[in-house]
Amino acid sequence: MSSSSGLRFARIAAIGALVAALGLAGCGRKAGLDPPPGATAAETSPSRPDLEPAIGPDGKVIAAPQGPKRSTFIDWLLN
Repeated sequence: MSSSSGLRFARIAAIGALVAALGLAGCGRKAGLDPPPGATAAETSPSRPDLEPAIGPDGKVIAAPQGPKRSTFIDWLLN
């Protein structure tokens, strides 16, 4: 094995490792973050106890409205 073929193999191995790392970096689920253990949506803020969560007629906490949908250049990987 000459030095040029060894260098060629090293480059191919490095490119393969980079492609594998980038491919695996996109793995995961497309969802929001999980809440911390023990947290509920109905908890009030400890710094502002006067803020009570809004409860709907069905007894569930009313969620904040969704913001505008923003897309990034990497969304094709997630969709």
